[in-house]
Amino acid sequence: MSNDTRDTVEELLRRIAEGDHDRLAELFAEPIDWQLNWPAEGHPAVPWIRPRSSRADVADHFRSLEAHHVPELNGTSVTRILIDGAHAVVLGEIVQTVRDGGTAYTSPFALHLTVEDGLVTRYHIYEDSLTVARALSA
Repeated sequence: MSNDTRDTVEELLRRIAEGDHDRLAELFAEPIDWQLNWPAEGHPAVPWIRPRSSRADVADHFRSLEAHHVPELNGTSVTRILIDGAHAVVLGEIVQTVRDGGTAYTSPFALHLTVEDGLVTRYHIYEDSLTVARALSA
């Protein structure tokens, strides 16, 4: 199962980088266990932070991220992928530039994924939400 997990995670990361949001969403199960480490009410400057449960929601999340950032200036990198059976943890650094205003920001992240039958069933991301909110509020 770990090879299936690794293969799915690596494909997920490839599709995120490619920016084909509908194709990316095909890798997610329905419903998806989706969590971002933000307050439940989100933040008004960060519209993509909201509950998600379907493939359409996943595609919308990544479309919204792209709409608020300059894709050509994305320097997000992955430093490590840890696999334990169906679970994976992806560690890295988010480097983005806000489309409105041009504010750049950097945040470490950890992404906890669970893969079952080749589909992502859990997507929990932990990032420096204060840095992101400040950059989008600038």
